[in-house]
Amino acid sequence: MNCEKCRIKTLRVVSDADGVSSVGFEGENKQNVVVIGDVDAAGLASRLRKKVGHTDIISVAPVKEK
Repeated sequence: MNCEKCRIKTLRVVSDADGVSSVGFEGENKQNVVVIGDVDAAGLASRLRKKVGHTDIISVAPVKEK
């Protein structure tokens, strides 16, 4: 994501999804979105592609309890 407007739009789309507990950015230039919660990853990626643009799912893993 190259612009602040894209980041804001991404946060809005992701935070509106059912089951999202936490959303954040990480990685070089804050280009990776980290979503924590019981979320349909494929559905969320599809929604992001429609609203924001190019989207890849990097990994899906269960949340590790402390």
